[in-house]
Amino acid sequence: MGRTSAEAATNIQTPLLDLKAQYSSIRDEVLAAVEEVLESQRCIGGPKVAELEEQIAAASNCKFALGVSSGTDAILNCLMGLGIGPGDEVITTPFTFFATAGGIVRLGARPVFVDIDPATYNIDPAGVEEAVTGRTKAILPVHLFGQMAEMDAIMAVAERHNLAVIEDAAQAITGTYKGRKAGSIGTAGCFSFFPSKNLGCAGDGGMIVTNDERFYSRIKAMRNHGAEPKYYHKLIGGNFRLDAIQAAILLVKLPHLDGWAEARRRNAAFYDEKFKDTPVRTPVVNPDCRSVYNQYVVGVADRNGLVTHLRENGVGCEIYYPLPLHLQECFSYLDYGTGDLPACERAAGEVLAIPVYPELTEQMREYVVATILGFYA
Repeated sequence: MGRTSAEAATNIQTPLLDLKAQYSSIRDEVLAAVEEVLESQRCIGGPKVAELEEQIAAASNCKFALGVSSGTDAILNCLMGLGIGPGDEVITTPFTFFATAGGIVRLGARPVFVDIDPATYNIDPAGVEEAVTGRTKAILPVHLFGQMAEMDAIMAVAERHNLAVIEDAAQAITGTYKGRKAGSIGTAGCFSFFPSKNLGCAGDGGMIVTNDERFYSRIKAMRNHGAEPKYYHKLIGGNFRLDAIQAAILLVKLPHLDGWAEARRRNAAFYDEKFKDTPVRTPVVNPDCRSVYNQYVVGVADRNGLVTHLRENGVGCEIYYPLPLHLQECFSYLDYGTGDLPACERAAGEVLAIPVYPELTEQMREYVVATILGFYA
């Protein structure tokens, strides 16, 4: 490969994510929404949270939505709602953010890790079937990097063994699988509104969506210490409430979400074309899925060298994830070892996320490509 003309261009600072660029386009609306909440002093729950729940439920093709304090607490509340506890097993992927397995362990249950599809990085349904035991109570698939897992196959396993399915859709809000929205297929789906997500608030926030009215009633009570009505506790829950200020900010952003996802897909298509027939392995998207590209993750050789090169030249990047959960020190008691989940371990040594956020300019995209290909020239 020869060096491109763009590579010789002046250093163009291109962060992995630029939230200031997004904020500048909606600043006045956000400030007005926050001021409205502060003037009302309805800071916990209230009409803004209820309105956001209604709109997220509709956007996810679900009957119910429940605003919670974070994506982590969304998972925890769902597992508590299922009655998961000591002696139970929950099947999940180790190639994910810590919260996926952390919620399982916090309840005294055991995460059972299954290897991934090396193409999509999502959990392998065949491995899920093999991992079911008499102690299995639920499956917790992750829709990684904005692309949904193979939900038909996962749901078939769940139905054969009478298991609940909680979709960790923290990175995939409005993503689809065979036309069905993330969070709408399993027992419930969990979203994160961490600032770096496609729909992010100004701190921590999350949402649970479900079509199961009985389950919704249970997790709704558990969101507020299990109280129903106030001060009467049939269940032990937690403080999983969503702040009204965060809900107000999210209501400003939500109408832009589809447009932002389209911009991410355009940026991804640009990279796909530019990296054809190069040493850079581009993301594989299942034809049944429509990804929302929370991250654009490539597979590369000499990743550490490339990371150093990119950062020296002003291009943001991040490794999601450098050490899979089955090899983390805190899970050593589970007795997994190197080589147990080879596809996952191989991915952890090769993956790299590059900028894909909606506000990227054409010049910035060209510079990212030129800088990466320049490293391999």
